[in-house]
Amino acid sequence: MNGKWKWAVDAAMTVALLFLMGYQFWGDAAHGWAGAGIFVLFAVHHILNWRWHKNLFQGKYSPMRIFQVCIDILTLFSMIALIYSSIVLSRYVFAFLPIEGGMALARRLHILGSYWGFLLMNIHLGLHWNMVIGVVQKRMRIKKSSRMRSVLLFFIGTAISMYGITVFILKSRSNYTHV
Repeated sequence: MNGKWKWAVDAAMTVALLFLMGYQFWGDAAHGWAGAGIFVLFAVHHILNWRWHKNLFQGKYSPMRIFQVCIDILTLFSMIALIYSSIVLSRYVFAFLPIEGGMALARRLHILGSYWGFLLMNIHLGLHWNMVIGVVQKRMRIKKSSRMRSVLLFFIGTAISMYGITVFILKSRSNYTHV
């Protein structure tokens, strides 16, 4: 049961992340509520993965494990920046809070946190991609591997990644200079 909840939460976080990146299509209110939702999902993700926290200081640290932990910690920092900046900038979800000032810092943190967070969350997902593929194959009852399917999925993933990197660079340049 716990595994199904983990996958449901992770899938919901991925969809919410993509929804949040389409801010210009949905507007402030939807963006704010989806952001609050992804924060709740982020908290639930960590509760469901409590064993990771428990084992953080146990076992050997290979270079790959060090890299993964660094990505996870940097993702946590970007989420903290997003949570803080979201609360300060909110005109809908947290409008009841008597917050005055700090908008310029919050905007910068929100832009930096969102773009770096998006990049880091994608690296995090990529580091767990084989596990994702394994679960999908199991659920779809795919028994044999296919070279053609593997090559096709590799190119699709590479194209999506290249698009994401390009948008990240272009948007971070234009947004950072306009803040």
